[in-house]
Amino acid sequence: MAERARSFGAMAQAYERYRPGYPTELFDLVTAYAGRPVRTALEIGAGTGKATRVFARRGVAVTATEPDAAMLAELRKHVPASVRAVHAAFEELRPGERCGLVYAAAALHWTNPQGRWPRMAALVEPGGVFASFGGPIQLADPAVEEAVRAVRAPYLDSDQIPSPDGTPPEHAMQWPGTELLRSEWFTDVRQDVVERRLTMSAPDFVGHLSTVSAYLVLPPSDREQVLERILRVLPATVEIAADLTVHLARRRDER
Repeated sequence: MAERARSFGAMAQAYERYRPGYPTELFDLVTAYAGRPVRTALEIGAGTGKATRVFARRGVAVTATEPDAAMLAELRKHVPASVRAVHAAFEELRPGERCGLVYAAAALHWTNPQGRWPRMAALVEPGGVFASFGGPIQLADPAVEEAVRAVRAPYLDSDQIPSPDGTPPEHAMQWPGTELLRSEWFTDVRQDVVERRLTMSAPDFVGHLSTVSAYLVLPPSDREQVLERILRVLPATVEIAADLTVHLARRRDER
């Protein structure tokens, strides 16, 4: 997992080009849960700022942290000037001024599980909100998905990231909600799904795959071959299921 976590910087521009952004519905969901205005936010693993823009453009003062210098440089090209961009991994952050919202967009699974929740709690003001959201980008047509799986099989069993705590996919509460329910620092744990269907050209879908860590860590020749083979079995345009699973929790008041 560590190798996969460090793999994105070389594809920062492609990541920005091919990864879908986040809907404004996400902001509405988080702020409705908060039940009060969200004025400050800290983002964990901001990447190229796809989620940063959603919150910053709605007036939230966002500090976006990202451990990869190339990804952070790409972020700075696309986010509002009000965003404070910080080159740091989650584990390098030190408690200081707490924020009303701390969130991670398709990034929490890259953080070190050792001490994750007390470290997170130290960054959220009492009564404030922690949010994690993301989900796989999958082909909606089962026949097309099976064709891709067949040509991918010699290179990869799967291109998805397994649940960090082993929660099976049929379980009602998914990770990180499973861990949050056991945490002494957070309460009022909630899981929501934002349904999304997207249409992409075949080359753009393959461009998206080129930014997925499972492909990035393949030997370059294997990566080139498997992506070419996938492109050949795709129709000209593909429908994508890109649902976002959103986990929300509230920082317990300190006694």
